[in-house]
Amino acid sequence: MNEARHRITELSEQIRDHQYRYYVLDKPIIADGEFDALLKELEKLEKQHPELKEHDSPTSLVGGGFSTHFQQRDHIEKMMSLDNVFDSDELDSWFDRVSKSVTGNTWLCEVKVDGLAINLRYEKGQLISALTRGNGTTGEDVTLNVRTIAAIPHQLTGKKIPELLEVRGEVFFPVEAFNQFNDDLEEEGKERFANPRNAAAGSLRQKDPRITASRPLSMVVHGIGAHSGFTFDSQSGAYELLKGWGLPTSPRAKVVKERAEVAVFITYYGKHRHDVEHEIDGIVIKVNEISHQKELGFTSRAPKWAIAFKYPPEEVTTKLLDIKVSVGRTGRVTPFAFMEPVKVAGSTITNATLHNASEVVRKGILIGDVVIIRKAGDVIPEVLGAVIERRTGKERAFVMPTQCPDCASQLRAMSEGDIDLRCPNSQSCPAQLVERIYYIGSRAALDIDVLGYEAAAALLSDKLLSDESGLFALTESDLLRSPFFCKKDGTLGANASKFLTALEGAKQRPLWRYLVALSIRHVGPTAAQALSTRFGSIASISSASAEELADVDGVGAIIAEAVVEWFSVKWHREIVKNWEKAGVNFAGQVAPSTSPQTLAGLTLVVTGSLEDFTRDGVSEAIVAHGGKNASAVSKKTDYVVVGDSPGSKLAKAIDLGLPILNEAQFKSLLAGGRAALG
Repeated sequence: MNEARHRITELSEQIRDHQYRYYVLDKPIIADGEFDALLKELEKLEKQHPELKEHDSPTSLVGGGFSTHFQQRDHIEKMMSLDNVFDSDELDSWFDRVSKSVTGNTWLCEVKVDGLAINLRYEKGQLISALTRGNGTTGEDVTLNVRTIAAIPHQLTGKKIPELLEVRGEVFFPVEAFNQFNDDLEEEGKERFANPRNAAAGSLRQKDPRITASRPLSMVVHGIGAHSGFTFDSQSGAYELLKGWGLPTSPRAKVVKERAEVAVFITYYGKHRHDVEHEIDGIVIKVNEISHQKELGFTSRAPKWAIAFKYPPEEVTTKLLDIKVSVGRTGRVTPFAFMEPVKVAGSTITNATLHNASEVVRKGILIGDVVIIRKAGDVIPEVLGAVIERRTGKERAFVMPTQCPDCASQLRAMSEGDIDLRCPNSQSCPAQLVERIYYIGSRAALDIDVLGYEAAAALLSDKLLSDESGLFALTESDLLRSPFFCKKDGTLGANASKFLTALEGAKQRPLWRYLVALSIRHVGPTAAQALSTRFGSIASISSASAEELADVDGVGAIIAEAVVEWFSVKWHREIVKNWEKAGVNFAGQVAPSTSPQTLAGLTLVVTGSLEDFTRDGVSEAIVAHGGKNASAVSKKTDYVVVGDSPGSKLAKAIDLGLPILNEAQFKSLLAGGRAALG
């Protein structure tokens, strides 16, 4: 059980980090196929151990829910993601589930554009706003930039213009234009974009709309959200309406009657995926009849009436020149392949992760091999194995270094059964230091403007910091010693002022964010929030025993031991002490609730999707009213709140004879406590 809990925690943190890099930074570090595999592994583990599933698990949420410098606005109607299948067996299972609920379906097939999801809002035909998908409920306002895209009409034309229309689609960078754009960047000595999807996302997130306007973005629409003033009875009929109003629909959408015809469509575009003007990574199949769609409904994150068939990542061969290692913020040493440059899925590849030394051995890879790599359009591909037949006898085995490449410390496994080697010199290893300081500034932690990777490296190389403990004590005079923060004339640049202002603002973050920022192994947002809610101060957390910490719902023994171990180190405690001395407000970050304590002493478990509460929102409501939001059903559970599409927790609650509440009853409980239920 501990092994499963550990792996679920690790997977959740990895997936959230990759989502952040993909949706916010537009700089993913793994391929789509590898991300899908992580998500699939997490889904499998959560099905096997439903009691370990976190309330904010990545498997339950729409990706991309991270804030940036763009203003956040709500969609009128939630903007969903799509569930994926990867082979014909999985697709057949989806067909069977749909046909069991509704019969007589026709199927609309369309190519899946690999772009950036956008929601356009029209009122009386006028383009009012454009938002990214974000977390499905709230997105970034990119209206000014979207207005520069020629394919998107500012005013709808045609007959019977609707009063209100939310239209969903994908903004993309045409492949031919992307290749020319990248060549131009290279000639100017600038960094190339990894692929068209990143280029589209980066172009759309420009602060200056004139930059967006200079790039040949386009769009294809593929769905309707909130609307009034018109009706439609099929998905294909909706597309005809959108096309009639001047919106850019795909000429490749096709309605078919039989599953076999869907298979033909999938096979055709699998062979011709590079003949399309934009990149595609699969085929979307939708139930065409709107009445059937309504009957099938939604899960918390995706429609049950649509599925994305993902094409297998592309494979190419190249020569493995060397295997090197990199060091992460927690000291983990990761081998990666350094290869002869090869173009695959629209970008040139030189590096690929190899995860750990055991993986290199398992795949039988030798330095000098011709290797097969697989890539799904992202930055770092996967090495599948070697082409044994092409060996010359000059190949050599990879030997995992025994010393850290950055600080020469002796590498070791940090615990029994740990397959990863780590650098134990966490205090002064240059690689770990820059990664940790960079992470402190990330939106996953304290969201400090300017504190990106380059700034973190400059603070260390220019000796403004020796570790993170001095971060919040930095002054203008300190920054004058770093060229990164200065103009050519030696005076401070605008980034210095922004950085100091951001540092000051970061002194008033919620307690849980500081716990995340300290890079305590295994402590992600979920565990950090649980700890801050239970203990209320960093002093209480640091003095708690492993047993007391493990008793917190959502923490457990592995995380508890990591917290105790972290606070047992003197220089770790110095970080907290110095941050506090510099004005970081660790105390009072968990404000006392002003809500009536109607749930005091009660433990609740929530399963399924609630209409008026997000997963985070229902948890906050329970805690604010004095209750405990547990992740697993047990005899100690007082109430189980059940929403749409509940999981196995409901069955267990019935077996145990526990009180079960619907959403209306839960609201009554919040308002008046047990007495309100009669």
